[in-house]
Amino acid sequence: MGDIDIAILVSHLVMFLVVLLMAVSIHEAGHAWMSHKFGDDTAFMLGRVTLNPVAHTDPIGTLLIPILAFTFGAIGGALAGIPLIGWGKPTPVNPRNWTNYKLANVMVSIAGIGANLLLATIGFIIFKTLLETGTINAGNASGGIVQPLVIFLNYLIMLNVSLAVFNLLPFPPLDGSKVLSTFLPDSFQPVFQMLEQFGFMILLLLVYMGVIGFIIRPFYLLVQYLLFTPWF
Repeated sequence: MGDIDIAILVSHLVMFLVVLLMAVSIHEAGHAWMSHKFGDDTAFMLGRVTLNPVAHTDPIGTLLIPILAFTFGAIGGALAGIPLIGWGKPTPVNPRNWTNYKLANVMVSIAGIGANLLLATIGFIIFKTLLETGTINAGNASGGIVQPLVIFLNYLIMLNVSLAVFNLLPFPPLDGSKVLSTFLPDSFQPVFQMLEQFGFMILLLLVYMGVIGFIIRPFYLLVQYLLFTPWF
């Protein structure tokens, strides 16, 4: 394990997983809630309009892959390149029940993204307030009881921003593609259907190649700038 401190690695992993479960749960619950508002009770009847992570956790996408990617990424070596990604159990919806299909398709698709941005905003406000009041400062941020709070809030903000930006990309099977398909003419639908067949594999390849990280990085930098630049 080299110079890796097991206790530190485990503590960071636990906080990361807690935030990931929160982010995935609020994302999928957002889809379920909005679909219910437009007349489809499929997800509601299955108990998906809830923040309980048990209802939204996918054993592979929410637990196994993120745990392996986080651990190997921290340790380094040949397996450090496993993409740090995660997803929840897809929210079942029946578009035939929606009262306004086009509007519902857009709103249900962006509901999860909006939920992640809401969680990121809450984390940002808390973190920024603590920084501006001096509760968190350069002297105590890297040690003591404040350090876990700093790590948790940083994960809370950055992970939810990442999920929001990632899902906004207009590429199947991401939410952004569903929004885009709503406004494109019917002649484009066969292209989207073809992309949906291979979309997940292509998406994994783009993540592994660093293309997705390249897209998300400017948003990271903007949030970091707004967070750590004094406002008063």
